[in-house]
This record gives sequence, structure tokens and C-alpha cells, in this order.
Amino acid sequence: MTESDETPVPLGDRYEISGLLGRGGMADVREGRDLRLGRPVAIKQLRADLAADPTFQERFRREAQSAASLNHPSIVAVYDTGEAEDIHGNNIPYIVMELVEGRTLRDVLRDGRKIMPERALSITADILSALDYSHRAGIIHRDIKPANIMLTPAGQVKVMDFGIARAIADSSSAMTQTAAVIGTAQYLSPEQARGETVDARSDIYSTGCVLYELLTGRPPFVGDSPVSVAYQHVREEATPPSQLNPEVSLEIDHIVAKALAKRVDDRYSSAADMRKDIERVLAGGHVDAPTQATQAIGATAVAPAAAAAVPTAADADEEGSSSKKKWWIALAVLLIALVAALGFGYFQGWFESEDDPVAQTAVPAVAGMDEQTATRALDNEGLQVGDVVEEANPDVESGQVIRTEPGEGETVDEGSAVDLVISTGPEQVEVPNLRDYDADSAEKLLADAGFQVERQENDNEAAAGTVLNTNPPAGTSLPKGSTVTLIISRGQVAVPNVVGQDRDDAQKTLEDAGFTVNITEDANADEPNGRVISQNPGSGTQVSPGAEITITVSTNDDDDESPSPSPPRSPSPR
Repeated sequence: MTESDETPVPLGDRYEISGLLGRGGMADVREGRDLRLGRPVAIKQLRADLAADPTFQERFRREAQSAASLNHPSIVAVYDTGEAEDIHGNNIPYIVMELVEGRTLRDVLRDGRKIMPERALSITADILSALDYSHRAGIIHRDIKPANIMLTPAGQVKVMDFGIARAIADSSSAMTQTAAVIGTAQYLSPEQARGETVDARSDIYSTGCVLYELLTGRPPFVGDSPVSVAYQHVREEATPPSQLNPEVSLEIDHIVAKALAKRVDDRYSSAADMRKDIERVLAGGHVDAPTQATQAIGATAVAPAAAAAVPTAADADEEGSSSKKKWWIALAVLLIALVAALGFGYFQGWFESEDDPVAQTAVPAVAGMDEQTATRALDNEGLQVGDVVEEANPDVESGQVIRTEPGEGETVDEGSAVDLVISTGPEQVEVPNLRDYDADSAEKLLADAGFQVERQENDNEAAAGTVLNTNPPAGTSLPKGSTVTLIISRGQVAVPNVVGQDRDDAQKTLEDAGFTVNITEDANADEPNGRVISQNPGSGTQVSPGAEITITVSTNDDDDESPSPSPPRSPSPR
């Protein structure tokens, strides 16, 4: 989402930054441009209010190191890092990243659009492909959730924000030892909630939560507070997705159940294994996905000492079977640990504000306004302009707002981005080149393109019914519904031979052939009266239909010639 009206400002000697794309717990992401390479980029800057804190500085540098080592088509690429002074003279670290066009899964889910199970599996398979790559590089994401997954217009999945990722091998780091509870409550793994050992299978659990929400439209666990949600992750079993969406198959239920197993060893051992089961289902195969013990890729012992003494869910069950009192004690200790751990996470800024109560406002009515006026109206309600999309519309004047997304009157968080759909006026359609087409085919093509069609016939040597041209000519862009005239050849016909015919017969022959007849008379002709003695054009000449044919008719009245006198007969001899 871009504040497109912001004037770009320089960042160092290579980049310039402009509109705000997003805001996280410790950094702002803005649209930028690499002036050296001439390409658009996204630039993540540590928030100015946190730049003086060494802890956040270190976390930000670690994010750059973690993300820069990953090069995968489903992971947002990191191009560069650096520091630059802001207007107050403070050194602000920044990361230059790939600018991804598209929407987050969170935005897609909030729209309420139904996602078919096959598409949900396909998206999840791409997420797992990215995680398999990062896990093999020794990096756990730790915060897989819809807000950190982008879908491009072409449908490509991009996993982003490795800001709280940690290198699996870096278990000796003091920061790693104190950063056990990281993530967003609705997608938190049980071991994250308990502050226990975290390995790559924690990301598999979170991916299972995302798959669950794609299939059902809701996370596996919801509650009034992050603590209540985290408690459900530890103690409760999720309702099978098929009970909320009848289009979900039993095989998909099995995959989700294994990904969401409470015991780490009962989950998939790797992202690649889960992806294989998903691909098997997409290919029409059968998957049992039994929840059996598996071997992890790697583990980072990051549990704080206070949380290490907390009994696991399995321990609590065993104690409950022997003593009710012990079970309640264990449960109380567990809840205390959850509150402490989650509170520590909030203090460090590891939970996003999406789970905190936020002031809300209604999207104002801006349809019919120009973009600038609509932007002011949104700003007055505490909202910002998101994507500005152009769309043809015959009923809304060009440059005016057709609608917003979310729609007018919908309640959203203050500060949310609202997309504007701007009219370009009636849809413009280009007149195709129809020269040499037959008239009927050309008319159908124009009608299918949304034009009204008229015909105009012209004399031409081309065969009758052949398109000579259009008006307006080919290549002209017109509003849909405009009239296009087809200029069509009448063709040519051969003149029949009427010489020697009687006047009336010759005239009828020519008129029946579509010609106009002009008659001239010749009183000096030798032919009998009323007979055609010549024609112009001559027999067999190609002329346009309806052309004038001149015939010359004899008007010789000397029909009664006197017989020659017979010679005198000689007397026959006697």
C-alpha cells in the first residue's frame, strides 16, 4: 500500500524513499528506488524512536544477516543494508529489499473471499518450500502468519519478515537465550508459548495454523486475549477443518492434524515432508499422516530458566491421572508461566498490534469524488490511501472514484489503508483490421467486441461482399458500444450479349441482370426494325452491378421492297 502523493526523499547517495508500505513492531517499510540500477525497491528502516536502543539495533542487524543469506523464489530477497542520517541527525539502519506487488494473505482472508481447498494446499506448499530452504540454511522463521505471506498478482507466494528469525546453530548467543517467546498468539506453537526448545517444527505448526485458516476462514484457536489463545495452543485440540468446511477431505484433515500435533515429535519432521503429503493429495493420492515420533532438523535450546521448570501438557496429564490436586497445581504454574512469557514478549515488542484493541472507524463515502478529494476524505477519518486501481466504467466519469475496498460504511482499524478504484470512463476497444474479410464474418467480430455495426457498399473490383475498409479505420480506440461502418465491395458482373435480340427482349435481359438500360435508335441500320444492332459496354465486360448499358436499336422502316421485274420470256421455237 503506497502513499503515492509523498515526494521522494534521498536516502544516502543511492536510494530515494517515498510512500509508506507497512509498519511493524520495530520498523517501517517504504517504497523506494535504487537510483544506480533504476529499479523499484522496498526499504525497511528501524523506527526512529527505537534507533537509539542497542537491543533493537542488534535485532535489526540480525534480521539483515538472516534474510540476506536466503535466495529463494518464495522468499523476499534482500539487496543491500546500510545506515543513513534522518532529518534530526540520527543514524537509522535500513535494509533494501525486493519490492513485491500484491496483497498479504491477511488482507485476502479479511475480504471474506472463499479459498478452495486445492488453492489453500497450493499456497501452503509454496510456504513450505520457502521454509524448507531456510531451515536447511539453519534459520527458523518463528513468526509464520498470514500477515507475513504475500500473494503476487500472478499467484506467486512470497514469505517475508525474517526479523525474528534465529540461526539454529547460534545457540550460544545471549540474545537467542533470552528470546524464547516470539510470534503472534494465534499462530504460536505450544513450545513457543511455554518458552521451551524451539526448532524447525515450530514453523511447521505455525504453517498448519495458516493452512487451517485458509481452509476454514478462521484460525484454529480464538479467544478474548493472547493468553487465552496461547493456552488453547498448549491444551486444546483444534476442530477438524472438515467440520467447518465440508469441501475439506479426510486426507487434508490428516495433514492439518499432524502439523498441529501438540508434541513436537508427533509433527512432520521437516517442511519438505509436509509438502510431499500436500502434493500427494493435490495429485489425488491418499494420505494417512499418522502422528508418530519423528526426528527434527535441528533445535535451539532457548528456554528461560523460569520456564524450564514448567511441566509439559503430557506431564500434566500424567499427574492428573494420579492426583487431581497435582494436576491443578501444574495447571496454575503453567498459566503463570504463560502470563510471564507473553508479557515479556509484549514488553520486547514481539507481538504485533493486530491482536491489541485498536480504535476503529467507518470507511467514508467517496464514490464520485476525484482522487485528491477522496484522499482528503479518508485522511479526515484517520485512514490512508492504499492501492489506486483504474477500471473502465461507462457510468462514472473518468478520474472519479467508483468504489473503495473495503467498501463504504465498513468498519476498519484507524490507520488502515483503503484502496481506491478510479474510473477511466467507458471501456475503450480498438477497431480490428478487417480488410479482405467477408462482410458477415467482419460484422460478427465487431459485434463480439462490443461495437454497433453499419454497412456501406462501394463499387470496387474486389469480390462482392468483401470488406474494403472500416470507418473509423483499424487501430482506432473507441468507447464500447460505438458504431463502426463496414465499407463493402459490391463486386463486378459480366455484361450479357444482347446484340441481335429484339428491343424488348434485350431490355428485359439487361434489367433482370441488374443493369440500367439506355436505348438509342439508328434509322439507317440495315437490320430489321426493332433489332439490337450494338451494345456498350460490350458483351463479357466486367462492370459494377447496376451500371448503365447502352443498346442501339434499328428503326429501319423500309420493310416492303418491290420485287425486281422478271426478264421477258423468249418465245419457244416451234
